[in-house]
Amino acid sequence: MCYSAQIKADFTRFIRQFGGDLKLEEFAKIYFERRTNPRIKIPKVMDAAFLTPQSDTEREIKALIDEFNADQATKLEQDLFKQRKRLADAERSLQTKVTKKATDDVRIATNKIEAAKGKLVDLGRVELKERDARIFPGVYAPVIVLEDGKRVMKPMRYQCRPAGKPAFYDTKYPGTYNARSDNLEGFWKDLFGFSHGIMVVNAFYENVDRDGENAVLEFRPRPQQDMLVACLWSHWRGSGDEPELLSFAAITDEPPPEVAAAGHDRCIVPIKPENVDAWLQPDRSNLATQYAILEDRDRPYYEHRLAA
Repeated sequence: MCYSAQIKADFTRFIRQFGGDLKLEEFAKIYFERRTNPRIKIPKVMDAAFLTPQSDTEREIKALIDEFNADQATKLEQDLFKQRKRLADAERSLQTKVTKKATDDVRIATNKIEAAKGKLVDLGRVELKERDARIFPGVYAPVIVLEDGKRVMKPMRYQCRPAGKPAFYDTKYPGTYNARSDNLEGFWKDLFGFSHGIMVVNAFYENVDRDGENAVLEFRPRPQQDMLVACLWSHWRGSGDEPELLSFAAITDEPPPEVAAAGHDRCIVPIKPENVDAWLQPDRSNLATQYAILEDRDRPYYEHRLAA
């Protein structure tokens, strides 16, 4: 399965290359909800798209990002103070007697101090790094869909919760960030042929077994290119105070030889640009056409390396 991916969130280039609109109200909504919902994870590359806002809604989003970052910085500073005190107390204790607790406190506090300092640096950093565009299951990413006959981009969670299913599906089926191509008319029958999307990525990552130990490999297409990954998505509506949820899953298929040789048994499905509109506007009565689009995919060669 596609364990994680490196997304493209250059909205200006999206409009120029693919046409369509940004659903800014959807982005504003998810940033607003993040203020009180710690489960909402948004990659830094998506924040960067609003670094220089051009409209009132973009300015609203930028203000929400700044507010969230300031709150995170305060919490990290408080944790730093706590861990530095823990470290100092443990070091004083070790001067009189070596104990397991004091030794563990030194190790744990030191690690937490370094982690908090790194997160503070990341919060203030403007220059993007590759890791800022990497998404994992549960993280939000921009997804292209068709709405009122037009291509639009919306933020969606990378783990699909199908409409009409209970919220505990997230834990009962934790692998729903990927939709197997051989189960599209099974588990995914309510979305396949109805709700199709595209995620733009330029790399993906997989867990593989290397001599009995887990390793994470990075796969990149050669020649380097942005891949239009076929996805299924859902607009979930709960009852009562449960917030609505836009979420998606990437379709995966049998791997090409080089991915299989590297030790993984699945691969994302990048469709061709000329098939995007037909994919985004499926005809449920003609699923053969959708299968044909998945089969008539882009087939780059995937180079791999150990992920940093």
